[in-house]
Amino acid sequence: MRHYIFVMILMFLGVATTSYAQRTRKVHGEYIYHEPENVSLEQAKKTALSRAQIQALGDEFGTVVAQHNATLMNNTNGSTQTDFTSLSSSDVKGEWLETISEPKYEISYEQGMLIVKCAVSGKARELVATQNSLVAKILRNGTEDRFESDNFKSGDDFYLSYQSSTKGYVAVYLIDDSKNTYCLLPYQSSQDGKVRVDANTRYVFFNSKTATPLFQPADVDEYNMTCEKAAETNYIYVISSPNPFIKAIDNAVAGLPRELKYEDFQKWLTKNRTADKDMQVEIKTISVKK
Repeated sequence: MRHYIFVMILMFLGVATTSYAQRTRKVHGEYIYHEPENVSLEQAKKTALSRAQIQALGDEFGTVVAQHNATLMNNTNGSTQTDFTSLSSSDVKGEWLETISEPKYEISYEQGMLIVKCAVSGKARELVATQNSLVAKILRNGTEDRFESDNFKSGDDFYLSYQSSTKGYVAVYLIDDSKNTYCLLPYQSSQDGKVRVDANTRYVFFNSKTATPLFQPADVDEYNMTCEKAAETNYIYVISSPNPFIKAIDNAVAGLPRELKYEDFQKWLTKNRTADKDMQVEIKTISVKK
């Protein structure tokens, strides 16, 4: 009987410890971005927001101690000061799950230079486990990795190469300048809402010639980038996990990928990331010009 009670206590402590390690925290970050030449106000605001989020994660969870290029990271009295020359979200020990209030911006000018200050609050969690190693590349007008690009012209072919160190599942979404959200993968022909991939296998999505053995050529959706304005910014969300997950509920739109509201997509993504500590989200930014 004593042994049974002891085992039960250990099981309870194990559950409690796991829950504590994976709990989310509210975080807040601020960043002042000095805009270089040839950068639009909208792009400057997006950059300031991204760096404010990274600053918040670094302040709360700390940073990976590394030396690369001209990056300098210093933690003093719990506050992280960072030179963002080559810092990315992979350098911090936390991940952003959800923005809980509208980011606040302050726009000013100093000696003719635009300065954007951004403050943002959200929910985040600490990265406590080694995540899957993966490579995702946006390809323009070619299926080999040498065609990787983040600059497109209207009419260019759009492909995605993907390779993971473990077997699992992947989904791809596109969000445009107007926050229209489209499901690119799984393809519209999918009946179960998920795409399973093998380990150490390179895939090229959105090309019927590279469909097999994962898909039949007729099942593949192929895309050309379009642009109604002089220039637009699109965001590609590559979502992966070793655990099964189902795409968000969406709706068919004539001549376009399946669509859903931006708010519904974010709720779906936050719910899945909170439940699945192994889920990874890689966001690619691409510009499209006429």
